[in-house]
Formats: sequence, structure tokens, C-alpha cells
Amino acid sequence: MTMIQAINDALDVAMQRDDTVTVMGEDVGFFGGVFRATAGLQAKYGTSRVFDTPISECGIIGVAIGMGAYGLRPVPEIQFADYIYPALDQLVSEAARLRYRSAGEFTAPLTLRSPFGGGIFGGQTHSQSPEGIFTHCSGLKTVIPSTPYDAKGLLIASIEDNDPVLFFEPKRLYNGPFHGHYDRPAKGWAGHPDAQVPEGHYRVEIGKARVVREGSDLTILTYGTMVHVVASTLDELEDAPKADLIDLRSLIPLDIETIEASVKKTGRCLIVHEATRTSGFGAELSALVQERCFHHLEAPVQRVTGFDTPYPHALEWAYFPGPVRLAQAFKQIMKD
Repeated sequence: MTMIQAINDALDVAMQRDDTVTVMGEDVGFFGGVFRATAGLQAKYGTSRVFDTPISECGIIGVAIGMGAYGLRPVPEIQFADYIYPALDQLVSEAARLRYRSAGEFTAPLTLRSPFGGGIFGGQTHSQSPEGIFTHCSGLKTVIPSTPYDAKGLLIASIEDNDPVLFFEPKRLYNGPFHGHYDRPAKGWAGHPDAQVPEGHYRVEIGKARVVREGSDLTILTYGTMVHVVASTLDELEDAPKADLIDLRSLIPLDIETIEASVKKTGRCLIVHEATRTSGFGAELSALVQERCFHHLEAPVQRVTGFDTPYPHALEWAYFPGPVRLAQAFKQIMKD
């Protein structure tokens, strides 16, 4: 399966197993979603379980919180993560705090799906990576798959979770991974081992990282699209370090045990994400590594990230972390 097919299959499996699962959002019904992630679901489950909403992100999430509090498992879609900000108050002030504020009487078992990130020349309003904002808010879980296998298993686990989950989907990966350079042809998911998606129900544990490849020189912490950018760069560079490449998969909860074990083994840590640098999730990762692995570090923790600017259109690949900046970081961190 491609990632988009795996997401569609996960929604289908969840709705078959549990008639309280409801899909909602802009154009998710008859149209099947702007990326076709919900294609065919309304025809199969009807307009009461798969329905279109007004263009009101605050309204979509507000309604989903109410539905969750009264026994449903809504899966609202925000069409692009860039449009999530009008719903910020509902997510942070209501969904995240409902269980705590009601002493467990109510929960908000909603799973907010949203395509995020760049790499498709979508410009500043279709390319943002706001995941770091939500990791700061206690009560929300933040999940980001990088493969079709993980997309299906993590989405099913998120829908079955009793707390609110933000499920960010790297839209550049929907139809396949790619080379590290934007002008190289996409590889596609066909034949990729992580595109072998089992039929039916399975879960991937939220809060458990995946070691994509093992090495002794360097630990690389990343997630989403950057997993494939980093892997491609490691493959193409003749003098690439032998690296532990760790796909976090879940930012909150975070698999700190896997991170700590790897950094203590390699003595070096590089963090890669496409969100802006200042106050990005890489800053939290850097602090955690510093606190837990200080006496094992042989070089300062480094970050390769997006820049602290609005996401550009014409200069997207200069903003998007790629092989040039990764190669520079490898050289620097191995020199120290």
C-alpha cells in the first residue's frame, strides 16, 4: 500500500470494528478528502458516520470534543496542518484538559488527522510543521508516521486511545519515499518493505521509536519525511558516518529509553526536523540528551532544521533540510 491507502484502510478497519468511530471534516465525505484519504468511506458507512463540515476548524474540533465526551470516537480531519490554528483553543483549553478537569468523568477520545510539512511546493500556507506547539501542551499525544505500515498501525492505535491524539501525516510521503534531492524521481512505495501492510486489524504501539538502521558513529533522531531524506543522504554520501537512524514515530509520549541507549553507545547526536529551529521539538530532544547522556557525549548535540522564516515557495529546497546541509552537519559533528 501507499501511505494514503494505508490511512484509508486504517479508517475502514476502525469503522468496521467500532460503530462509534466517526469521520468528519471539510470535503471528507462525497469528495473523499483533498488527498483521497477518506475515499469510499461515506458510500460504505453513510452520511451519519462520514460527513462534511463547514469551513470552521474551531467548530470541527469543538464538535468532535463534545462527540467524544458523550461516547463517540470522532476522527476529524484538518485539511492542512497550516489551518489548525483556529482550533488551537479547543485543542489546548478543552480537549487536552477534559480528563483532568472532570477528574476522569469525561475524556476526549478524538484523533485529529492532518497532512503536514513541505516538499511539494505548497508555499507558506500548505507546508507548515506545527507539531512542536502541541508537544508543549500536557494532555495531547502527537504521532507522526513515516511508512505505510506505521501509518495504519499507529492510526488504529490512536483511534482506540482514550485521550486526544494529533496524527500528523507527512504529505510528501503519501505516494512514496524519494531521494534526498527534490529534482530526483520519487522511488514510490512499490516493493518497499515498509509498504507491506497486513490486512485487517493491527496496532503499532504509541510511544515506541523504530531503529531504522544501526551504526556506531552517530545517533540521528528524526521523524516523518526527514527519515527518508536522512536515509537517502546516508546512502549517497561516500564518507557518511555509520549511524543509528531513529524514527521517533511518537513525539509525545517519547521513547526516551531508545534514544538514551543509542546516544550512550555512539557518543554523538544529530537531530533533524523540517519545522523551524527556535523552540522546535529538536530543542527538547537536545535538552533531554544533554541531561541524560552528558558524560557520554564526545561532541555537542547538533540540529539540522528549517529556518526561522515563513515557509518559502520559490526557495523551498533551501529551506527544506536536504543532503547539502546534512553532509555539512555530518562533517562537523564527526570532527568535534
